[in-house]
Amino acid sequence: MVNTAVKKSKKYEIDMTSGALLGKVLIFSIPLIISSVLQLLFNAADIVVVGQFTGDKGATYIAAIGSTGSLINLLVSLVMGLSVGANVLVARYYAMNDAGDTDETVHTSIAVSLIGGIVLALIGITLARPLLILMASPETVIEYSILYMRIYFAGMPFILIYNFGSAILRAVGDTRRPLYYLMIAGVLNVFLNLIFVIGLGLNVAGVALATIISQALSAALIVRCLMRQEDIYRLVITRIRICPDKLWRIVSIGLPAGIQSSLFSFSNVLIQSSVNSFGDIVMSGNATGSNLEGFVYVSMNALAQASVSFMSQNYGAKKVKRLNKVLFTCVGVVTVIGLVMGNLFYMFGYELASIYTSDEAAIGYAVGRLSVICTTYCLCGIMDVVCGALRGLGYSVVPMIVSLAGACGFRILWIMTVFQFDHSLRTLYISYPISWAITATVHFICFFFAKRAAVKKLEMTV
Repeated sequence: MVNTAVKKSKKYEIDMTSGALLGKVLIFSIPLIISSVLQLLFNAADIVVVGQFTGDKGATYIAAIGSTGSLINLLVSLVMGLSVGANVLVARYYAMNDAGDTDETVHTSIAVSLIGGIVLALIGITLARPLLILMASPETVIEYSILYMRIYFAGMPFILIYNFGSAILRAVGDTRRPLYYLMIAGVLNVFLNLIFVIGLGLNVAGVALATIISQALSAALIVRCLMRQEDIYRLVITRIRICPDKLWRIVSIGLPAGIQSSLFSFSNVLIQSSVNSFGDIVMSGNATGSNLEGFVYVSMNALAQASVSFMSQNYGAKKVKRLNKVLFTCVGVVTVIGLVMGNLFYMFGYELASIYTSDEAAIGYAVGRLSVICTTYCLCGIMDVVCGALRGLGYSVVPMIVSLAGACGFRILWIMTVFQFDHSLRTLYISYPISWAITATVHFICFFFAKRAAVKKLEMTV
């Protein structure tokens, strides 16, 4: 007799190691794209609500929330990168049908998310003011930014639990259930926004409270899902603990990924600090444009996540002939997404930015940002997909070093040199596509050397 619980969970999974790739990559990626877009829509609702329903101070509140984004990413990216390590390991052990190692990786991952969430909450709450001062946040917005950051970081354990839990499900090919949970939490987020901001007049505090309450719900749903599995990746609360060898492997893959994300965020913090020097209206337009770009980025990033999971499972199953196919399938899809979505967002930039704010000057600055970044965004998608393929093979230090030099180092150098001679927003923004093109090219070269070494390693273990 077939266990119905196993049968039910299997219907959410994807066989990544056999059959045609394109269809499976799309089946894997589309729920991720929808999840990420919905998450951004719910986040955009935060900005729309404070921008449209708080009177004359709407632009100030948008600037306050927008100015915290790069700083939040800088602090969160390091720990969040460890979820990449969890994804790679679970995918590999699951493809090998290794119950013991899969079980230990799952429980270690959840333990890391709990500990990391508590540590990040303490850091964010304590250092919000000095870090925002260091970023030269204007006096008109800094108090609102501090309040938003402190409330947001109080919910960090929930955010990490959801993301690590989703990484575990992605590793086995399940991207649908995280989408369902996100939809439920997102509806709650919008509902609470309306109550807290419009009904109770809590402005940025209301937005932050709505976010962490909805994140708590999504975390609870993902934990419930993992606990109800009748498979080797089932979560048992009493077994949550740190297994030293699994922690080391998660860290060895995930920490470089986290450092890489933090380095990107650090360069973005420097760019945000440069944007801050242009004043409140530019900050508001920049935040609006950045939020719109996010819809294109997360859609492309779904292919980067597909690249990690498909590459890791096929490597674990020793399907070495499929490795190149995985890479080029993901690169092809992400290029189409980047070109189509990026240019559509630029073409309709004015109309889209008008949803966020009615300030004509801010809308103009938002469209100016989109004209540079959205039209070239496919380069960023290609860069991330190749980077994901390297991580799926277990190589995480190499893309970190390449990204440090090719993207982060280049942007910092650009700000210190070219931007000083031509102090304009366009000059600032043009550093993005140049850095993406350089980094993607080097990542491609590294992938083929890394794949050759990884295949040799497999042959030696046979």
